[in-house]
Amino acid sequence: MVGAGVLSLPSAMAQLGWGPGVMVLVLSWIITLYTLWQMVEMHEMVPGKRFDRYHELGQHAFGEKLGLWIVVPQQVIVEVGVDIVYMVTGGRSLQKVHDLVCKPGDGCKEIKLSYIIMIFASVHFVLSHLPNFDSISGVSLAAAVMSLSYSTIGWAASASKGVQPDVNYGRTDETDLGVVFNFFTTLGDVAFAYAGHNVVLEIQATIPSTPEKPSKGPMWRGVVVAYIVVAVCYFLVALVGYLVFGKDVEDNILISLQKPTWLIIMANLFVVVHVIGSYQREEPFYNRE
Repeated sequence: MVGAGVLSLPSAMAQLGWGPGVMVLVLSWIITLYTLWQMVEMHEMVPGKRFDRYHELGQHAFGEKLGLWIVVPQQVIVEVGVDIVYMVTGGRSLQKVHDLVCKPGDGCKEIKLSYIIMIFASVHFVLSHLPNFDSISGVSLAAAVMSLSYSTIGWAASASKGVQPDVNYGRTDETDLGVVFNFFTTLGDVAFAYAGHNVVLEIQATIPSTPEKPSKGPMWRGVVVAYIVVAVCYFLVALVGYLVFGKDVEDNILISLQKPTWLIIMANLFVVVHVIGSYQREEPFYNRE
């Protein structure tokens, strides 16, 4: 549930400022939790039938053909877009590890981000040929642990660094057009940070269900626990990161952190492991049937 987008939340706060930033964080948490509740409820809204895929819900709502045309293009756009972001995120984290471990002054050569992204992609070339979610359960478990770990490192390392002496909480762009553009861009960044909706139906499909004990009961309890964890991670990273670095925070909080070196290296490796698992999770519509 904790997506790699959590690392960009301090930057989102920098675009909005304290008041609007906190308001957007709270509203996004409420709205995404509400929509997730809708998905849980709709999974078995027709007696005797379970909707295990998004397109099945679309077909039920809009008809066999129209439902596919409405839902599938949106799925493709979202999945491709998210996968591209994960590729760049994983590549940047690997590049950060390389730069910290092997500095140019030590005789190391700089590696272009595009090359590192290709290395990252080669891992997925192998994993994407595995037949189903069960075959990547180990990767998924590691990804879940890593997301909690690097989120904790992000806000804890920022807090230990302390508020920077020259911190500035002003707007990153003073022009009216820039403010409006940044506002809508930030809404997208915050929305991207929330993960799980794309596979909630598939997850609920694995839970046994009877008329007396429908699957929505345990599923909703799991969602509530997950969203409590999400709130803790997201609010701490966003607020502490912005408090420490102000408007100069990078779009990835781990990039802003330089010391202790070993901890930042570890956090970036955690990000790499997490986005590897998340990338594979983004593929249920294509090859995880």
